[in-house]
Amino acid sequence: MFVGLRQAVVSTTDFKGDALDELVTRALAMARAAPEDRYAGIAEPGQIAGAWPELEMFDPTEPSAETLVERARIAEEAARAVPGVTNSEGAEAAWGLTDVALAASNGFAGAYRRSSFSISASVVAGTGQKMERDYDYTAAVFDADLEAPEDIGRRAGERAVARLNPRRPKTATLPVVYDPRAGRSLLGHLASAINGAAIARGTSFLKGAMGEALFAPGIRVVDDPHRPRGFRSKPFDGEGLATARRAMVEGGRLTSWFLDLATGRQLGLASTGHAGRGAGSPPSPGSTNLYLEPGKLSRKD
Repeated sequence: MFVGLRQAVVSTTDFKGDALDELVTRALAMARAAPEDRYAGIAEPGQIAGAWPELEMFDPTEPSAETLVERARIAEEAARAVPGVTNSEGAEAAWGLTDVALAASNGFAGAYRRSSFSISASVVAGTGQKMERDYDYTAAVFDADLEAPEDIGRRAGERAVARLNPRRPKTATLPVVYDPRAGRSLLGHLASAINGAAIARGTSFLKGAMGEALFAPGIRVVDDPHRPRGFRSKPFDGEGLATARRAMVEGGRLTSWFLDLATGRQLGLASTGHAGRGAGSPPSPGSTNLYLEPGKLSRKD
């Protein structure tokens, strides 16, 4: 809720009428007592999305509890069957459904639905002082896109066993190939550094790097909120603005920040449609489906 340039956020899990009335009363009182923020405020009516795409992000399949238990059992048994695996931390299978609805006094009203499915396993290899732990998982928006639970378990076991008896390599100059788990963390650091909140505060090490070469010339980093079956796909952002596919890094050069309305105002720029929000906090900028486009070499090559 906004009172001039003052704002407050209140959330509840109690949907009874009296509780909702109290929610509004409390939010209004808190907003009146809050300090002014000259960058706070909702979108102008002309900024909000008037229409948005239908995205492939909801699978109506709802697996039974028995199905989930069976998937976890298969994954764990496959992991423990790997020679060298000595114990299990367990396996999990899950299903979830999220409904998002947003309405504001600028005239915006919209909603969307997202499903999620996952299977994971974690095991221990070795004995005594020479024990190692590792895991594997599969997660998807559509049930049919999940990998088989026996494959997840087998890979979890193989990863744990592969950690046993590590050797220190000799010093050398070598090409480095990042495992996908490590590779994604590199993009995570980039996403944090080009977040509009960090840029506006002046705390990012890339605060003056717009247009500069951060990577080799062939590197392209894309943020795509419309990616079919993407985990963080969304037809509009947390402030009701349109979302769009955007190259954050083009030809190795930084081309954009992640901005919401507030950080855009601070920087004198327009929002990039990257506002995210929860029920208990004001919007803040962030990435959606952020990925590095593939190059000419396969992982095997």
